[in-house]
Amino acid sequence: MLLAVDAGNTNVVFALFSPREDGGPREIRARWRIATDPRRTADEYAVWLLQLMQIAGFAREDVSRMIVATVVPRARHNLAVLGEKFFGVTPLFAGEGAAAWDFPIDVQEPRSLGADRAVNALAAHRRYSGDLIVIDFGTATTFDVVDFNGAYKGGIIAPGINLSLDALVSHTAKLPRIAIEAPRDSAVIGRNTEDQMLIGVFWGYVAMMEGLIARLKAEIGRPTRVVATGGLALLFDKHTEIFDTVDTDLTLTGLALLADQAASR
Repeated sequence: MLLAVDAGNTNVVFALFSPREDGGPREIRARWRIATDPRRTADEYAVWLLQLMQIAGFAREDVSRMIVATVVPRARHNLAVLGEKFFGVTPLFAGEGAAAWDFPIDVQEPRSLGADRAVNALAAHRRYSGDLIVIDFGTATTFDVVDFNGAYKGGIIAPGINLSLDALVSHTAKLPRIAIEAPRDSAVIGRNTEDQMLIGVFWGYVAMMEGLIARLKAEIGRPTRVVATGGLALLFDKHTEIFDTVDTDLTLTGLALLADQAASR
């Protein structure tokens, strides 16, 4: 089985993919999530992950390959040690060696593109046709443009909604911390402090997304599919019409595609 690891700024997600049969696509058999901590050692990852695998009915011997996409440089070494010490495999790292990108990255500094965004571009082009805008809700919210040939053309980086809320709360003396959720109704005149904050953060974020998508589509100038991924995609999908597709496993799927691509080289 393939162990795919998406190490982001907020969480690290581990997913086990079934082997490919008759050339068909891999399927996710299990996934686990842990808060990102660059100080976490390979031993600590192993204690946590191996117990969860055992609970789900998997053994360490089931893992035959491992691939990692990370935007946290300090986590790289410990994830590499995790693969080598506890699974007996040398992990592939997205964008490097046999797992190098096989599509054009048409921006001024291609090496600066985050591995997660590149993996999303790869997966989106393989799964959907035409020009694409990929929105990924993470610590930052990213908008990535992929043309109909699969080339990465650039995009937008905006503060994530939780990051925006954290900044609001930490830089004011009296505003309380609130949970991110949809307002109870469509009213935008809040009657108390908490409602006013939620309206500002939630509907303000929806308005930001709708405005940026409209501008991106106008600049692309061709029919464009919008694909949303990340933890909050399903929440926002209920309150805006801008998403054509919600694919919560886009990044993990891209890692599996990249691993299979590397194996065929």
